Formats: sequence, structure tokens, C-alpha cells
Amino acid sequence: MAKKVKEMTVEEKLKTLYQLQTTLSGIDEKRALRGELPLEVEDLEDEIAGLETRINNLSDEVESFRQAIVTKRDDIVRAKESLERYKAQINDVRNNREYDVLTKEIEFQNLEIQLCEKKIRDAQVKIEERTQDGERAQAQMESRKADLDSKRAELDEIMEETRAEEEQLRERAEDLEMRIEPRLLQSFKRIRKNARNGLGVVYVQRDACGGCFNKIPPQRQLDIKMHKKIIVCEYCGRILVDSELAGVKPVVTVEDKPKRKRATRTKTSAED
Repeated sequence: MAKKVKEMTVEEKLKTLYQLQTTLSGIDEKRALRGELPLEVEDLEDEIAGLETRINNLSDEVESFRQAIVTKRDDIVRAKESLERYKAQINDVRNNREYDVLTKEIEFQNLEIQLCEKKIRDAQVKIEERTQDGERAQAQMESRKADLDSKRAELDEIMEETRAEEEQLRERAEDLEMRIEPRLLQSFKRIRKNARNGLGVVYVQRDACGGCFNKIPPQRQLDIKMHKKIIVCEYCGRILVDSELAGVKPVVTVEDKPKRKRATRTKTSAED
């Protein structure tokens, strides 16, 4: 069963919304202390995972080339055996036709041996290349792991310093949200999400909106101070409260008094 929200006056709603705003801003400040560290940690983790995949693929390729070398060496052994057999048979030929057949077989087996030897050399070159690539990737991964450990330690240190305060702020925010009616809370969250710096509720500063700094007409300022209805800035859409409700001492601007012009006396020329 959903918890029933206590009916509040407009002034209480505005005060609660502003308290929620300041609480959420406090959480944002704690998160801002982490800066780009969480993203940097995530990027390093992704890069390390990519390097591990590359190293595994290179290792698989090396193993595949080694297996190919073993196969080609076996082929060479069989070709040499056939070659020796054909060479032995050529001495017992009875006609030119048998001689030509055996000669072609001997030539073919020699070519087969040469081709296998070439493929073995090519595979050995590729093994060397892949091994060097793997060593470079391994060194790069070790370097990235060192960076990741450093970034994680830095992030953990910051989070440890702010964890308790952030938890308190989060609990306070949850408590304040429970006091606000769902529709108003949803509107506030939507405004906050679209607003710069996450400010959904601002107070009037120097006769202007504290969010976009556009001037607010005197009558509208009076309406804001009356706390009779929820008023939003017509320029940026933020919810407006007066500085008194926000607990901020209003800044009084003192206009400079116009300077009095000093009378200048003109000198008259002396009479003859």
C-alpha cells in the first residue's frame, strides 16, 4: 500500500522542494569530486578487456601456424618417402611411357617438398610477427593495468572520504521526496533533468531568476513572496522561490547618488 503524502500548504511545498534541491545539489557536488575518474576507470577496463582478447587471438593464431608447420613437415616426410620409392622404380622401367610417368612423379614430389618448405618458412615468419605483436600487446596491457590500479585507488580514496556524507544526503533526499506529492515531484525531477547544473528550484537574486538571470517583473516577485502558488520562470522553466524562504539574506543594491556639479566661476577681465 502506497504511503499517503501529508497535505501541505504551498509555502511548505516550496520549502520542501528547495530543501530537496539543496540536498540533491550536495550529492552532485560529492559526485563532482570524482571528476572524470569513473569514466577513466571504465575506459581503462574496456581497453584492457580488448587487449586480452587481442592477446588470446594472437596466441590462437600462433598455435594454428605451429600446427600447420607440423602438418607440412609430415607432408615432406611422405613426399620424400614417395620420392625414394619412385627413384628406385625408375631403374626397373620397361618402356619410355613408364619412365615418363615416374619422372613426372619425381618432379611433382620435389615441387611438393619445395612448396611445403616455403609454407613452413612463411608460417615461421608469421609466428615471429604474431609473437612480437603479442609481446607488445602484453606490455601495453601491463601498463594499462598499472594505470587502472592507480585510478581505482584514487577513486576509492575519494569515495571513502565522501561515502558517509553522500549516504546521509541520499537518506535525507529520500525522506524529503516522500513528503512531496508524486505529480509535483515528477515535475521537479523533469525540470531538474533539463536544467543546467541540475538546478530545478532557484531563488530570486537581484530581482532576477537565480538560474537564467533574466529580470523578473515586480508584480511577479510579489506573487513569489506571497507563497500562494508555485511559480516558474517564464524563460527557463525553473521553480522560483524568494530569498527569505530559501534562508538567504537578500542582497540590497545601493545606487550611487548623483554627483553634484561644482559651479565654475568665470574670470572676468580687469577693467582698464
